Amino acid sequence: MFRRALRLGLGPGLPYRGLRTRKGGFTLDWDAKVSDFKKKVDSILPGKKYEVLYDTSHLPPEQADVVIIGGGILGLSVAFWLKKLESRRGAIRVLVVEQDHTYSRASSTGPSVGGIWQQFSVPENVQLSLFSINFLRNINEYLAVVDAPPVELQFNPSGCLLLASEKDAASLENNVKMQRQEGAKVCLMSPEQLQTKFPWINVEGVALASYGLEDEGWFDAWSLLQGLRRKVQSMGVFFCQGEVTRFITSSTPMKTPTGEHVVLRRINNVHVKMDKSLEYQPVECAVVINAAGAWSGKIAELAGVGKGLPGTLQGTKLPVEPRKRYVHLWHCPQGPGLETPLVADISGVYFRREGLGSNYLGGCSPTEEEEPDPTNLKVDHDFFQNKVWPHLVQRVPSFKTLEVQSAWAGYYDYNTFDQNGVVGPHPLVVNMYFATGFSGRGLQHAPGIGRAVAEIMLEGHFKTIDMSPFLFTRFYLGEKLQEYNIL
Repeated sequence: MFRRALRLGLGPGLPYRGLRTRKGGFTLDWDAKVSDFKKKVDSILPGKKYEVLYDTSHLPPEQADVVIIGGGILGLSVAFWLKKLESRRGAIRVLVVEQDHTYSRASSTGPSVGGIWQQFSVPENVQLSLFSINFLRNINEYLAVVDAPPVELQFNPSGCLLLASEKDAASLENNVKMQRQEGAKVCLMSPEQLQTKFPWINVEGVALASYGLEDEGWFDAWSLLQGLRRKVQSMGVFFCQGEVTRFITSSTPMKTPTGEHVVLRRINNVHVKMDKSLEYQPVECAVVINAAGAWSGKIAELAGVGKGLPGTLQGTKLPVEPRKRYVHLWHCPQGPGLETPLVADISGVYFRREGLGSNYLGGCSPTEEEEPDPTNLKVDHDFFQNKVWPHLVQRVPSFKTLEVQSAWAGYYDYNTFDQNGVVGPHPLVVNMYFATGFSGRGLQHAPGIGRAVAEIMLEGHFKTIDMSPFLFTRFYLGEKLQEYNIL
């Protein structure tokens, strides 16, 4: 009975309250403003007009209905859909807290090559991609702002090409059958057909390939992020640059139908430490959205998630951690050319064309044994030379003459359990919701994920896409939702 209740998730969405924010401010630059300070002190003397002594305009509001931790693509998408679906304009006060406004450490944009495809092994991921492509196709119907230029995503519909060896050919064929049932336009190609359409490919070792005929390719991730940020600001969303360091919670002990003792927690306040300062602001809130990407596991721990006996619901952690990934840019005039799709090789190496100047982007996820140190964003250039380039040349012989132009590193919000996302409420921290763990797919699925989180929060259930398999409770139940087609 308890396991069934966990699969069903929580009941109706939480009601929201009209809250207010404090105005006024604080400044640390006393030496530069001594005269101004004296004037303000003088103003509070008897007979003088009162002026506010402290300037707190840089602080977040003291109260918010929803605090979203993480201002990347996923957090912004949740903010957008909450405001889009609110019952009346201004009904929900939303605060987005982002530690890094340069987004240099963002999970969705840093290591992303901007790809979007429907060729997944889990039906819900196919549905998310189909929802996203419709959102992107009509981007300015969603994100237009009065007197602002339109969002230019620079979508390139060159398709995605997945290659499979003899060992994986049957799985690829079954996946394509499912993808077609979900509405994706994907075809299977034999090695001979592959060679005919893409004569620059060496088909050695390839038993079967799948190719997206429509609605697949890549787009400018940065443009989507900036477009979402601009739109939600126009909708009244508050932003704060800072770090969440503490939650103030209330707790209620209870006993499950199976006899397990658990503690229900509710977050009442979020402590936000201001950027480059010891100053912090407590924010009273009704709901917290954990969209902190690679650091969402640490945020969950702050709220008490996983702090219990191993094997219990109380002791089940959010299995999301930062994994460093490299993206390489190379130049090759003799390369495949303008007809190059996003290619995922049987070796795990992937690449696509970048622009019109014979440039290409690509990389490869390392094995568990080769995982690089995630404490920094330094690029190991030997990784490309030893692990990526040999496979590129084997599949595309003309890449033998390529010259690496640059490389960078970013973080995946890597779900170590099944490499799939976590969406929806936590069963014990009753007002914390998740939008994380997509292991490199958060960018392309952000529109659908954001809507799903908004729906379950406001309506109490998923409506557009049933994301129940993505609930946190699967970690406790040991029910993996394995996605095999990840880059």
